[in-house]
Amino acid sequence: MSDEEEDEGAPSTDGGEDLQAYTIRLELVDEPGELLNALEPISERGGNLLSIFHERGNLTPRGHIPVEVDIESPPDRFEEIVAALRDAGINVIQAGAERYSEELTVLLVGHLIDTDLSDSLRRFQQCSQASVVDMSLSAPEGTEEMSSARLRLATEADRAEQVLETIREIAADKDIRVIEPQLPTEGSQ
Repeated sequence: MSDEEEDEGAPSTDGGEDLQAYTIRLELVDEPGELLNALEPISERGGNLLSIFHERGNLTPRGHIPVEVDIESPPDRFEEIVAALRDAGINVIQAGAERYSEELTVLLVGHLIDTDLSDSLRRFQQCSQASVVDMSLSAPEGTEEMSSARLRLATEADRAEQVLETIREIAADKDIRVIEPQLPTEGSQ
């Protein structure tokens, strides 16, 4: 078999192509084989698996398992990988080259469950270029009464103020109180 015939097979990341590292955040249904199903579109398109962080003990607000996959691939192939994951029915929460480098912790207080906490979290992630890394919810009086949630968010460097502004807007729409961290001011360390 000639070298040209070999090149016509499955994509390969070997051979001098410029590779870039990417992080893909997924939500998987807790069923056997779902992680393997998520990895197949990556390998079929020549993505090189760097690491997998599978949080089996934690669930997303939708009751799915969060999974973070780090890969490397040529930049022109990355969009194909993400599209193939979505075509396979895999819930891609986030995909991109920049890893989050800053974390924020905020507290939310109010009728969180009545105002659809899952919707609030989804809007935080979609509108603020942030990812909910961890969440804990306390509803000691039951779901009909006041509750509180602690959210740990990851965001890009220098985007913390934008993330907080988005959280404030969404919380104001739902009459939820936000207790936020004090951010360093310009020039302070």
